[in-house]
Amino acid sequence: MQEIISSAFQDRARLRDAAVRRVVEETVALLDRGEIRVAEKIDGAWRVNAWVKEAILLYFSMAEMRVIELGPFEFFDKIPLKKNFGAAGVRVVPPGTARYGAFLERGSVLMPGYVNIGARVGEGTMVDTWATVGSCAQVGRGVHLSGGVGIGGVLEPPSASPVIIEDGCFVGSRSIVVEGVVVEEEAVLGANVVLTASTPIVDAHTGEITKGRVSARSVIIPGTMPKEYPAGTFGVPCALRIGERKASTDKKTSLNNVLREFALAV
Repeated sequence: MQEIISSAFQDRARLRDAAVRRVVEETVALLDRGEIRVAEKIDGAWRVNAWVKEAILLYFSMAEMRVIELGPFEFFDKIPLKKNFGAAGVRVVPPGTARYGAFLERGSVLMPGYVNIGARVGEGTMVDTWATVGSCAQVGRGVHLSGGVGIGGVLEPPSASPVIIEDGCFVGSRSIVVEGVVVEEEAVLGANVVLTASTPIVDAHTGEITKGRVSARSVIIPGTMPKEYPAGTFGVPCALRIGERKASTDKKTSLNNVLREFALAV
């Protein structure tokens, strides 16, 4: 399948072949069932399955716009909505929506938010009201995406790493994580944190600056850094690492404890 997909991605004329089209459709069906995924952690490192992203892009080019009616709602799109949540053991609160080709593990909860094609949401994770999980984003187990959180999609180029939120993380209200940023296990992002690939993440104790990755169990809040411009000195956005979540704290209560300890708003 990988060879056929990659070949068709390089030569779109191959999509005229019905057998190739069936391979594209079956790849997206496997993605929808959670049998394959866009990225996976192997030996401690995340690996992107670029051919799966290529299949999604081919699927878009094959699909035709059509009217989708769902109760009183009407949509006009290429990709159908995901179905059979009851059988999958996934709680979905109206009008929460997931697109076909996304996968939500049993025990996850989708409030009135949105999960796009290629994304994966782990067991016990809450996608809270108006939170969005962009295309191909990988959200681990036991994660809380608070209200209005934006997890960006990274579909192109196919080799680009998606946004990854690892197990046990807490992402505060209105936070934004985009451009392939990795948030490692059990990290806490306070409200309104914005993380892009170029956002400086400043350790408030050591002054060390990193970008693109939040280390495991870090506690992050929004901040600013002074920067000189011709018109003067201005504060530009950054993220502040103000401490670390204690590994010994029970996972069921540690979020509240951490937020109290560091006086974070959520």
